[in-house]
Amino acid sequence: MHVEQVLVLLAAALAAGWVDAMVGGGGLIQFPALLLATPGQPVVTALATNKLGSIMGVSSAAVVYARKAKPDLPVALSAGGLAVGCAAAGALCAAAISSAALTPVIMVVLLATAALVVLKPDLGRAPRLVLRTRRRVAAAVLVPGVLIAFYDGLVGPGTGTFLVVAFTALLGMDFVNAAATAKIINAGTNLGALAVFAVQGHVLWAIGLAMGACNIAGAQLGARMAINRGAGFVRVVLLCVVCAMVVKLGLQRFG
Repeated sequence: MHVEQVLVLLAAALAAGWVDAMVGGGGLIQFPALLLATPGQPVVTALATNKLGSIMGVSSAAVVYARKAKPDLPVALSAGGLAVGCAAAGALCAAAISSAALTPVIMVVLLATAALVVLKPDLGRAPRLVLRTRRRVAAAVLVPGVLIAFYDGLVGPGTGTFLVVAFTALLGMDFVNAAATAKIINAGTNLGALAVFAVQGHVLWAIGLAMGACNIAGAQLGARMAINRGAGFVRVVLLCVVCAMVVKLGLQRFG
């Protein structure tokens, strides 16, 4: 790998960490960069190396949020525990299912997410009072810990964004505290998928660790900006990331 390629990957990891710390979607930047820089490697190798860089940044952001925001720790830890195993199951299935076949489904979900945020302008701007019934709390654990975690191991794009919106919709959190809760679960999904990919020998450890260091730097900046600037700023970033993901996936699938 040439020096120029390495520098591009490190810059992509820095930007990915910043975006991912606020609303998720860092894989939108980091994963394509790995595909371009490692054209001779299988796609699963880029996916695996992306997970190594991501888990370092996500874990770093989780620490910042835990200190300065209000993550829902009972929900986050319960869902995070489930997420490790479910993401690992998704990673085991990754080689058997074509991501191209799933792209239209992902685009529909992303468009629905964008529509929800646009049509409900107060969503996530401030905490909403919701009745925390057993069913609602169970959904807040199972949807992220099982469904979204499995999706992250299988495909990946938009996982952090889906987690943020899920906690905002289900538990009435604002976007900042939803992001704080999401980071704990996202660390679990990355851990589960990375463990499978590592055992299978798909991880490029040297470049992955270097990207992880840059991801940490970006995540520290992103988490602090989200906390300092508040939910309104995070909402704008979330919409931009969702729109960018829809365009990117559309070009990749239909371009």
